[in-house]
Amino acid sequence: MENKLVKVSVNQMVRLAILIGIILLMSYTPLGYLKVGAVEITFIMIPVVVGAVVMGPKAGAFLGGVFGFTSFLQCFGFSAFGTMLFGINPVFTFILCMVPRILMGWLSGVIFKKLHDVDKTNVASYVIACISGAILNTVLFVGFLLALFGNTEYIQSFGSNLWLIIVAIVGVNGLIEAGVCAVVGSAISKALALLVDKK
Repeated sequence: MENKLVKVSVNQMVRLAILIGIILLMSYTPLGYLKVGAVEITFIMIPVVVGAVVMGPKAGAFLGGVFGFTSFLQCFGFSAFGTMLFGINPVFTFILCMVPRILMGWLSGVIFKKLHDVDKTNVASYVIACISGAILNTVLFVGFLLALFGNTEYIQSFGSNLWLIIVAIVGVNGLIEAGVCAVVGSAISKALALLVDKK
């Protein structure tokens, strides 16, 4: 029994380490961010959601924290938008980078867990959890952005177009990220879950 617990723990650590490595790789290569002008579409939520689905909400929250920290590091000259926010308020910028990503990872795991208990097809729970992760990533980030920086001169400088920009970001980013995460995240999650079950 003890050996089995140790084996499970080691397997969990190995899976976490691999997913952390993927997050780091994606964070500092073009694989993680699709930058179109001022808009940044990220796919780094995929390994976070995969971890949340395969290993549970706590793992999702942890991986979300790793994602958030790499996002915060982007504010040191790698991202023009992040660098500007950091210049306004470093503490709020840290919160903005960390909290939405941690919540996204945790909630993705919770959503999968609840759906998986009732999903007879054993497919819908994977797809919905992955789509939810992408949508939560965008909605939570924009929500925290408005709550923390909505009254700053920088955000207000977007003027009357602010809400159009927000709708565009949520709409375009959310749809693209959700589509990619639904296909890639679901396939990887399902494959890993099958491998875990066989061990």
